[in-house]
Amino acid sequence: MIEQIRKNIDRSLASFLDTVKKDYKLHLVSPLLFESIREFTLREGKRLRPLLLILTYKGYAPESKKISRRLYNASTCMEFLHNFMLIHDDIIDRSDLRRGKPTMHKILNHTTKSEDPDKLGIDLGIIAGDIVYALAIDAFLSIDEPSERKERALKYFIQTAAFTAMGEFIDTVSGVKSIEEVDEKEVFLNYTLKTARYTFDCPMVTGAILAGAKQSEIKKISRFGILIGQAFQVQDDIIGIFETEDNIGKSILSDLAEGKKTLLVTHAFSVLKGKAKAQFLKIFTKKTKSLEDLEKVKKIFVESNSLNYALEAINSRLKESQKIMDGLKMNDRYRNLLNASLLKLFNHSKRIAESYQTAR
Repeated sequence: MIEQIRKNIDRSLASFLDTVKKDYKLHLVSPLLFESIREFTLREGKRLRPLLLILTYKGYAPESKKISRRLYNASTCMEFLHNFMLIHDDIIDRSDLRRGKPTMHKILNHTTKSEDPDKLGIDLGIIAGDIVYALAIDAFLSIDEPSERKERALKYFIQTAAFTAMGEFIDTVSGVKSIEEVDEKEVFLNYTLKTARYTFDCPMVTGAILAGAKQSEIKKISRFGILIGQAFQVQDDIIGIFETEDNIGKSILSDLAEGKKTLLVTHAFSVLKGKAKAQFLKIFTKKTKSLEDLEKVKKIFVESNSLNYALEAINSRLKESQKIMDGLKMNDRYRNLLNASLLKLFNHSKRIAESYQTAR
Protein backbone atom coordinates (compact mmCIF):
# COMPACT_ATOMS: atom_id res chain seq x y z
CA MET A 1 0.00 0.00 0.00
CA ILE A 2 2.86 2.38 0.82
CA GLU A 3 4.35 2.00 -2.65
CA GLN A 4 0.96 2.65 -4.25
CA ILE A 5 0.57 5.85 -2.22
CA ARG A 6 4.05 6.95 -3.35
CA LYS A 7 3.13 6.28 -6.99
CA ASN A 8 -0.03 8.34 -6.58
CA ILE A 9 2.00 11.17 -5.04
CA ASP A 10 4.36 11.11 -8.04
CA ARG A 11 1.39 11.24 -10.42
CA SER A 12 -0.05 14.18 -8.49
CA LEU A 13 3.27 16.03 -8.65
CA ALA A 14 3.42 15.60 -12.43
CA SER A 15 -0.25 16.55 -12.82
CA PHE A 16 0.11 19.64 -10.64
CA LEU A 17 3.14 20.78 -12.63
CA ASP A 18 1.07 20.51 -15.81
CA THR A 19 -1.47 22.80 -14.15
CA VAL A 20 1.33 25.16 -13.13
CA LYS A 21 2.46 25.40 -16.74
CA LYS A 22 -1.05 26.31 -17.78
CA ASP A 23 -1.83 28.74 -14.92
CA TYR A 24 1.54 30.46 -14.42
CA LYS A 25 3.02 30.18 -17.91
CA LEU A 26 6.54 29.98 -16.51
CA HIS A 27 7.71 28.46 -19.80
CA LEU A 28 6.88 31.73 -21.56
CA VAL A 29 9.16 33.63 -19.18
CA SER A 30 11.89 31.03 -19.60
CA PRO A 31 11.58 27.45 -20.89
CA LEU A 32 14.68 26.58 -18.84
CA LEU A 33 13.10 27.97 -15.65
CA PHE A 34 9.98 25.81 -15.96
CA GLU A 35 11.79 22.67 -17.11
CA SER A 36 14.37 23.05 -14.33
CA ILE A 37 11.67 23.28 -11.66
CA ARG A 38 9.81 20.35 -13.21
CA GLU A 39 12.90 18.13 -13.50
CA PHE A 40 14.11 19.02 -9.99
CA THR A 41 10.68 18.28 -8.48
CA LEU A 42 10.23 14.94 -10.23
CA ARG A 43 13.66 13.53 -9.38
CA GLU A 44 13.40 10.16 -7.68
CA GLY A 45 12.83 10.45 -3.94
CA LYS A 46 11.14 8.80 -0.96
CA ARG A 47 8.26 11.35 -0.91
CA LEU A 48 8.36 10.93 2.87
CA ARG A 49 6.66 14.21 3.77
CA PRO A 50 3.53 13.88 1.59
CA LEU A 51 3.36 10.21 2.60
CA LEU A 52 3.29 11.15 6.30
CA LEU A 53 0.57 13.72 5.66
CA ILE A 54 -1.64 11.16 3.90
CA LEU A 55 -1.11 8.36 6.43
CA THR A 56 -1.86 10.67 9.37
CA TYR A 57 -4.90 12.11 7.63
CA LYS A 58 -6.27 8.61 7.02
CA GLY A 59 -5.45 7.67 10.60
CA TYR A 60 -7.86 10.30 11.90
CA ALA A 61 -10.43 10.54 9.10
CA PRO A 62 -13.60 8.42 9.19
CA GLU A 63 -12.86 4.90 7.91
CA SER A 64 -15.40 5.26 5.12
CA LYS A 65 -13.64 8.33 3.70
CA LYS A 66 -11.52 7.53 0.65
CA ILE A 67 -8.22 9.20 -0.21
CA SER A 68 -9.33 11.72 -2.83
CA ARG A 69 -7.25 13.00 -5.69
CA ARG A 70 -7.46 16.45 -4.12
CA LEU A 71 -5.82 15.12 -0.95
CA TYR A 72 -2.95 13.72 -3.01
CA ASN A 73 -2.61 17.06 -4.82
CA ALA A 74 -2.58 18.92 -1.50
CA SER A 75 0.00 16.54 -0.02
CA THR A 76 2.48 17.63 -2.68
CA CYS A 77 2.75 20.96 -0.83
CA MET A 78 5.16 19.14 1.50
CA GLU A 79 7.36 18.09 -1.41
CA PHE A 80 7.42 21.62 -2.82
CA LEU A 81 8.31 23.02 0.62
CA HIS A 82 11.10 20.44 0.81
CA ASN A 83 12.42 21.39 -2.63
CA PHE A 84 12.26 25.10 -1.77
CA MET A 85 14.44 24.38 1.28
CA LEU A 86 16.84 22.20 -0.74
CA ILE A 87 17.33 24.81 -3.47
CA HIS A 88 18.26 27.53 -0.96
CA ASP A 89 20.30 25.13 1.19
CA ASP A 90 22.35 24.07 -1.83
CA ILE A 91 23.10 27.72 -2.57
CA ILE A 92 24.21 28.38 1.01
CA ASP A 93 26.42 25.25 0.98
CA ARG A 94 27.61 25.93 -2.60
CA SER A 95 26.72 22.33 -3.46
CA ASP A 96 27.05 21.12 -7.03
CA LEU A 97 24.89 17.99 -6.82
CA ARG A 98 21.50 17.07 -5.44
CA ARG A 99 20.21 13.50 -5.77
CA GLY A 100 23.09 12.77 -8.12
CA LYS A 101 22.24 15.60 -10.53
CA PRO A 102 23.15 19.31 -10.77
CA THR A 103 21.68 21.61 -8.14
CA MET A 104 19.19 24.24 -9.24
CA HIS A 105 21.70 27.11 -9.23
CA LYS A 106 24.13 25.02 -11.29
CA ILE A 107 21.41 24.34 -13.88
CA LEU A 108 20.40 27.99 -14.10
CA ASN A 109 23.91 29.37 -14.58
CA HIS A 110 23.43 28.35 -18.22
CA THR A 111 20.30 30.50 -18.66
CA THR A 112 22.14 33.07 -20.75
CA LYS A 113 25.71 34.12 -21.46
CA SER A 114 27.28 35.93 -18.53
CA GLU A 115 30.69 37.14 -17.41
CA ASP A 116 29.96 35.54 -14.05
CA PRO A 117 27.78 32.44 -14.61
CA ASP A 118 28.15 31.29 -11.00
CA LYS A 119 26.65 34.52 -9.65
CA LEU A 120 23.91 34.35 -12.28
CA GLY A 121 23.07 30.80 -11.24
CA ILE A 122 22.94 31.73 -7.54
CA ASP A 123 20.73 34.78 -8.21
CA LEU A 124 18.33 32.80 -10.41
CA GLY A 125 18.39 29.84 -8.02
CA ILE A 126 17.14 32.04 -5.18
CA ILE A 127 14.32 33.26 -7.44
CA ALA A 128 13.46 29.70 -8.51
CA GLY A 129 13.30 28.65 -4.85
CA ASP A 130 10.89 31.50 -4.12
CA ILE A 131 8.67 30.36 -6.98
CA VAL A 132 8.68 26.78 -5.67
CA TYR A 133 7.56 28.05 -2.24
CA ALA A 134 4.64 29.88 -3.90
CA LEU A 135 3.74 26.62 -5.66
CA ALA A 136 3.74 24.87 -2.26
CA ILE A 137 1.04 27.26 -1.03
CA ASP A 138 -0.94 26.78 -4.25
CA ALA A 139 -0.74 22.99 -3.91
CA PHE A 140 -1.93 23.18 -0.31
CA LEU A 141 -5.07 25.01 -1.39
CA SER A 142 -6.12 21.95 -3.42
CA ILE A 143 -7.48 20.31 -0.27
CA ASP A 144 -11.25 20.04 0.04
CA GLU A 145 -11.92 20.35 3.77
CA PRO A 146 -13.89 22.77 6.00
CA SER A 147 -12.42 26.27 5.88
CA GLU A 148 -11.63 26.37 9.63
CA ARG A 149 -9.44 23.24 9.39
CA LYS A 150 -7.89 24.44 6.16
CA GLU A 151 -6.96 27.81 7.67
CA ARG A 152 -5.44 26.25 10.81
CA ALA A 153 -3.42 23.77 8.77
CA LEU A 154 -2.22 26.46 6.36
CA LYS A 155 -1.07 28.66 9.26
CA TYR A 156 0.88 25.73 10.70
CA PHE A 157 2.42 25.05 7.30
CA ILE A 158 3.52 28.69 6.88
CA GLN A 159 4.88 28.82 10.45
CA THR A 160 6.91 25.71 9.68
CA ALA A 161 8.53 27.41 6.69
CA ALA A 162 9.52 30.31 8.98
CA PHE A 163 10.84 28.00 11.72
CA THR A 164 12.89 26.03 9.20
CA ALA A 165 14.44 29.25 7.92
CA MET A 166 15.30 30.11 11.54
CA GLY A 167 17.01 26.73 11.78
CA GLU A 168 18.98 27.51 8.63
CA PHE A 169 19.94 30.85 10.17
CA ILE A 170 21.23 29.11 13.33
CA ASP A 171 23.07 26.52 11.24
CA THR A 172 24.75 29.19 9.09
CA VAL A 173 25.83 31.23 12.13
CA SER A 174 27.02 28.05 13.85
CA GLY A 175 29.17 27.30 10.81
CA VAL A 176 31.35 30.35 11.46
CA LYS A 177 31.40 30.07 15.25
CA SER A 178 34.27 28.34 17.00
CA ILE A 179 33.54 24.94 18.48
CA GLU A 180 33.78 26.44 21.98
CA GLU A 181 30.78 28.67 21.24
CA VAL A 182 28.33 25.89 20.26
CA ASP A 183 26.78 23.62 22.89
CA GLU A 184 24.41 20.65 22.82
CA LYS A 185 21.37 22.84 23.48
CA GLU A 186 22.04 24.86 20.34
CA VAL A 187 22.65 21.68 18.33
CA PHE A 188 19.25 20.25 19.30
CA LEU A 189 17.50 23.57 18.65
CA ASN A 190 18.93 23.45 15.14
CA TYR A 191 17.86 19.79 14.74
CA THR A 192 14.33 20.73 15.82
CA LEU A 193 13.90 23.77 13.60
CA LYS A 194 15.80 22.67 10.51
CA THR A 195 14.83 18.98 10.34
CA ALA A 196 12.23 17.77 12.83
CA ARG A 197 9.62 20.48 12.34
CA TYR A 198 9.29 20.40 8.56
CA THR A 199 10.17 16.77 7.82
CA PHE A 200 8.10 15.02 10.48
CA ASP A 201 6.08 17.33 12.72
CA CYS A 202 4.49 19.49 10.02
CA PRO A 203 3.32 16.78 7.59
CA MET A 204 1.71 14.75 10.38
CA VAL A 205 0.20 17.70 12.25
CA THR A 206 -1.15 19.12 8.99
CA GLY A 207 -2.74 15.75 8.13
CA ALA A 208 -4.25 15.46 11.59
CA ILE A 209 -5.68 19.01 11.55
CA LEU A 210 -7.24 18.50 8.11
CA ALA A 211 -8.79 15.20 9.23
CA GLY A 212 -10.41 16.86 12.25
CA ALA A 213 -8.29 15.29 15.02
CA LYS A 214 -8.72 16.64 18.55
CA GLN A 215 -6.24 19.22 19.83
CA SER A 216 -4.95 16.76 22.45
CA GLU A 217 -4.03 14.33 19.65
CA ILE A 218 -2.41 17.07 17.59
CA LYS A 219 -0.14 17.98 20.53
CA LYS A 220 0.91 14.34 20.86
CA ILE A 221 1.55 14.05 17.12
CA SER A 222 3.69 17.19 17.24
CA ARG A 223 5.79 15.86 20.12
CA PHE A 224 6.11 12.54 18.31
CA GLY A 225 7.32 14.30 15.15
CA ILE A 226 9.91 16.37 17.02
CA LEU A 227 11.36 13.28 18.74
CA ILE A 228 11.55 11.28 15.51
CA GLY A 229 13.05 14.28 13.68
CA GLN A 230 15.74 14.85 16.28
CA ALA A 231 16.65 11.15 16.24
CA PHE A 232 16.74 11.19 12.45
CA GLN A 233 19.14 14.15 12.35
CA VAL A 234 21.46 12.60 14.96
CA GLN A 235 21.53 9.48 12.80
CA ASP A 236 22.25 11.58 9.71
CA ASP A 237 25.26 13.11 11.46
CA ILE A 238 26.52 9.66 12.46
CA ILE A 239 26.07 8.45 8.88
CA GLY A 240 28.11 11.40 7.61
CA ILE A 241 31.12 10.13 9.55
CA PHE A 242 30.73 6.36 9.92
CA GLU A 243 28.95 5.16 6.77
CA THR A 244 30.54 4.23 3.45
CA GLU A 245 30.40 6.44 0.39
CA ASP A 246 28.48 3.75 -1.53
CA ASN A 247 25.75 3.65 1.11
CA ILE A 248 25.20 7.40 1.43
CA GLY A 249 25.78 8.48 -2.18
CA LYS A 250 28.02 11.43 -1.33
CA SER A 251 31.57 12.09 -0.22
CA ILE A 252 32.24 10.69 3.24
CA LEU A 253 34.43 13.72 3.86
CA SER A 254 31.72 16.33 3.24
CA ASP A 255 30.44 16.70 6.83
CA LEU A 256 33.92 16.74 8.31
CA ALA A 257 35.17 19.12 5.61
CA GLU A 258 32.33 21.56 6.40
CA GLY A 259 33.19 21.44 10.10
CA LYS A 260 29.59 20.77 11.14
CA LYS A 261 28.93 21.25 14.85
CA THR A 262 26.98 18.04 15.47
CA LEU A 263 26.08 16.16 18.64
CA LEU A 264 29.13 13.94 18.06
CA VAL A 265 31.36 16.98 17.87
CA THR A 266 29.99 18.89 20.86
CA HIS A 267 30.03 15.78 23.06
CA ALA A 268 33.61 14.88 22.11
CA PHE A 269 34.75 18.45 22.73
CA SER A 270 33.08 18.50 26.15
CA VAL A 271 34.63 15.24 27.41
CA LEU A 272 38.10 15.24 25.83
CA LYS A 273 41.02 16.50 27.90
CA GLY A 274 44.61 17.55 27.33
CA LYS A 275 46.43 16.10 24.32
CA ALA A 276 43.36 14.23 23.10
CA LYS A 277 41.32 17.47 22.92
CA ALA A 278 44.22 19.30 21.24
CA GLN A 279 44.49 16.56 18.60
CA PHE A 280 40.76 16.68 17.97
CA LEU A 281 40.76 20.47 17.59
CA LYS A 282 43.76 20.35 15.28
CA ILE A 283 41.96 17.96 12.92
CA PHE A 284 38.55 19.63 13.20
CA THR A 285 39.85 23.12 12.41
CA LYS A 286 42.05 22.10 9.46
CA LYS A 287 41.04 23.82 6.22
CA THR A 288 41.62 20.70 4.14
CA LYS A 289 40.85 17.30 5.65
CA SER A 290 41.93 13.88 4.39
CA LEU A 291 40.64 10.32 4.66
CA GLU A 292 43.34 9.77 7.27
CA ASP A 293 41.84 12.62 9.31
CA LEU A 294 38.41 11.00 9.00
CA GLU A 295 39.73 7.73 10.41
CA LYS A 296 41.33 9.59 13.31
CA VAL A 297 38.05 11.40 14.05
CA LYS A 298 36.12 8.12 13.94
CA LYS A 299 38.52 6.68 16.50
CA ILE A 300 38.15 9.75 18.69
CA PHE A 301 34.35 9.56 18.58
CA VAL A 302 34.43 5.88 19.55
CA GLU A 303 37.05 6.17 22.31
CA SER A 304 35.46 9.31 23.81
CA ASN A 305 32.12 7.44 23.94
CA SER A 306 30.62 10.14 21.69
CA LEU A 307 29.32 7.58 19.18
CA ASN A 308 27.65 5.67 22.00
CA TYR A 309 26.24 8.92 23.39
CA ALA A 310 24.72 9.83 20.01
CA LEU A 311 23.29 6.34 19.49
CA GLU A 312 21.72 6.50 22.95
CA ALA A 313 20.20 9.89 22.04
CA ILE A 314 18.54 8.16 19.06
CA ASN A 315 17.34 5.18 21.09
CA SER A 316 15.89 7.25 23.94
CA ARG A 317 13.91 9.38 21.49
CA LEU A 318 12.65 6.35 19.58
CA LYS A 319 11.47 4.74 22.83
CA GLU A 320 9.62 7.88 23.93
CA SER A 321 8.10 8.35 20.47
CA GLN A 322 6.91 4.73 20.44
CA LYS A 323 5.04 5.28 23.72
CA ILE A 324 3.32 8.28 22.18
CA MET A 325 2.49 6.36 19.01
CA ASP A 326 0.96 3.49 21.00
CA GLY A 327 -1.30 5.93 22.84
CA LEU A 328 -2.62 7.80 19.78
CA LYS A 329 -6.31 7.36 18.99
CA MET A 330 -5.66 6.53 15.33
CA ASN A 331 -7.01 3.89 13.02
CA ASP A 332 -4.81 0.86 13.78
CA ARG A 333 -4.12 0.09 10.14
CA TYR A 334 -2.67 3.53 9.42
CA ARG A 335 -0.89 3.70 12.78
CA ASN A 336 0.96 0.50 11.83
CA LEU A 337 1.77 1.78 8.34
CA LEU A 338 3.04 5.06 9.77
CA ASN A 339 5.11 3.28 12.39
CA ALA A 340 6.65 0.85 9.88
CA SER A 341 7.50 3.66 7.45
CA LEU A 342 9.33 5.62 10.14
CA LEU A 343 11.20 2.74 11.76
CA LYS A 344 12.72 1.82 8.38
CA LEU A 345 14.50 5.16 8.43
CA PHE A 346 16.72 4.03 11.31
CA ASN A 347 18.36 0.98 9.76
CA HIS A 348 21.61 2.92 9.29
CA SER A 349 22.14 3.61 12.99
CA LYS A 350 21.35 -0.01 13.87
CA ARG A 351 23.95 -1.23 11.39
CA ILE A 352 26.57 1.22 12.65
CA ALA A 353 25.85 0.29 16.29
CA GLU A 354 26.31 -3.39 15.46
CA SER A 355 29.44 -2.69 13.41
CA TYR A 356 31.15 -0.81 16.24
CA GLN A 357 29.68 -3.05 18.94
CA THR A 358 28.30 -0.07 20.76
CA ALA A 359 24.65 -1.07 20.86
CA ARG A 360 23.21 -1.10 24.35
